[in-house]
Amino acid sequence: MAPHATYARSSYAAPRSNSTSSGDSPDITVLVSSRAIIGTRLSSATIVISTVTGKITSIFHSVLSPSDFPPGTPYEDCSPYILLPGLVDAHVHLNEPGRTEWEGFWTGTKAAAFGGVTTVIDMPLNAIPPTTTVAGLKEKVAAAQGKCWVDVGFYGGIVPGNLAELKPLVKEGVRGFKGFLIDSGVEEFPAVSSLEVAKVFQELADEPTMVMFHAEMIPPISASVGDDVQWSLPPLEPTGPLDAYQTFLDSRPSSFEVYAIAEILSLAFLAPRLPLHIVHLSAVEAIPYLRDARARGVKITAETCFHYLSLAAERIKAGDTRHKCCPPIRTQSNQNGLWSELTRDDDSVIKTIVSDHSPCTPNLKLLPSDVPGATSAKPEAGQAAGDFFSAWGGISSVGLGLPILWTEATKSHRNVSIQDIVRWCCKATAQQVGLEKQKGELAVGLDGDVAVFDDEDEFVVEPSTMLFRNKCSPYEGMRLKGVVRQTWVRGQRVFSRKDGFGKKNGPVGKLLLEPRTH
Repeated sequence: MAPHATYARSSYAAPRSNSTSSGDSPDITVLVSSRAIIGTRLSSATIVISTVTGKITSIFHSVLSPSDFPPGTPYEDCSPYILLPGLVDAHVHLNEPGRTEWEGFWTGTKAAAFGGVTTVIDMPLNAIPPTTTVAGLKEKVAAAQGKCWVDVGFYGGIVPGNLAELKPLVKEGVRGFKGFLIDSGVEEFPAVSSLEVAKVFQELADEPTMVMFHAEMIPPISASVGDDVQWSLPPLEPTGPLDAYQTFLDSRPSSFEVYAIAEILSLAFLAPRLPLHIVHLSAVEAIPYLRDARARGVKITAETCFHYLSLAAERIKAGDTRHKCCPPIRTQSNQNGLWSELTRDDDSVIKTIVSDHSPCTPNLKLLPSDVPGATSAKPEAGQAAGDFFSAWGGISSVGLGLPILWTEATKSHRNVSIQDIVRWCCKATAQQVGLEKQKGELAVGLDGDVAVFDDEDEFVVEPSTMLFRNKCSPYEGMRLKGVVRQTWVRGQRVFSRKDGFGKKNGPVGKLLLEPRTH
């Protein structure tokens, strides 16, 4: 028996030699490495996964040999690479059905597996119909059947008029709800007013769910003149050329995020037990408001995204609309502030990091011909190549997040460990969506979801390493540190960098529709 062994009750408990008669098929798979993240420790490990349940049944804090297991046991020595829990990307737009030319379950989950992501949670908008009704959810579930390379959960949407659908959607297994406080960009998913938010809070106050917001609002008071100053809208005149990124950044100032978050917090008293969450937090100016609210007992958290932590406004060239997203990518000093908040010694308000993978067809990005990913399609009337205001807003990055973060982490001033990344992208994201008893850690009783991570190798982002449908991303051409060598979902290897995707079993991903309990 190895030291520091952990066992599951009434499951495979200890290695034994030659205990299976000839011809019997072992019901376990064994992964070992000289380095693994078990809890918060980096140590050697042997992980035993049931091929029947897909659950981890035992963990030994040393590398056991094949002879310690029954003959014929599948055994993979991944040394010297790091065994990580499979990432849980809690913010992905897969867009199927209805906009599968933008993305789909097959391509989106394949891209996720390429990057060690073993669970994605699909956002309720950009598919048609959106997931704002039980009928819409069922259409999405039907569209996903047999196409998922990793496990997939779903969020419900909050739009005007769907209040009666919310509790039924909870019962159908959505992991939470998302609403917009500003135009979403698609007509089938309109923004909700403060009055509607108040009704949602009252409706879901005692439900086992989470309510999330795209937190941008135009403040009602702005620089203006005349008697109507208290009610004026912001000036609508752009501050410069439409292909200049600074012009776009000026149009979505930090005050939009601050005002929206203040509005949400002003209504939080209506549902004191209901977890609230700010998606894709960009502006550091909003952090003090969230910290103050948490100190007062408000149940609110925030996430930020790979692009806010790795891209900066100063480095975005004119017309390169691959960088357009909302809220926008802000300055380098703002990025540094997000990292400072994430790495606080005490309680950070930013709990998770996600991709917010929001793709579209390249023509909708209106890319100039000299930008990678550009197409030969001509802009429609009234549009121009490189126009940040007319281009679709969204960053494509699902499956690239782990190397993006590791590249940033290895910069000398960041002081970020691989354990930190596991906390932000595995454990905390699983907790966010109520899956911490299944996902997010390498622990007995949890799913055998594993990313085998080479923390030394590097690669260049190019079409062959962007497995999402449309090869249009601001990361193209960048050299990233960290390569996912293998991805395992519930004890089944779905991807290896050497051999690609398993053709024998095909997609093995499950749809996570068991209702939340908290």
